[in-house]
Amino acid sequence: GVDIGDEQIMLYLDFETGDATSPSLHKLIKAYRGLRVDDFERFLTFFVEAGYDLNGKDEHGNDFVALIQDQRNAEEYIELINKARG
Repeated sequence: GVDIGDEQIMLYLDFETGDATSPSLHKLIKAYRGLRVDDFERFLTFFVEAGYDLNGKDEHGNDFVALIQDQRNAEEYIELINKARG
């Protein structure tokens, strides 16, 4: 993979939701789907600095971990979220 810059990673902060999903959760999901784990880790720094909520939920009360936990590559991303949450 090609390395991407901070500016490209920060573009994931611009995604807006079209439903009842919290804007924070929507941005996390978009970044999860679009970024490699190392880039997602960098994204989380920008995400937290911008004041977004690591515990955002969808209309069913599911947070990021609940939504991705059964996916094949989710473990590393979940570890990063848990680390960011403290």
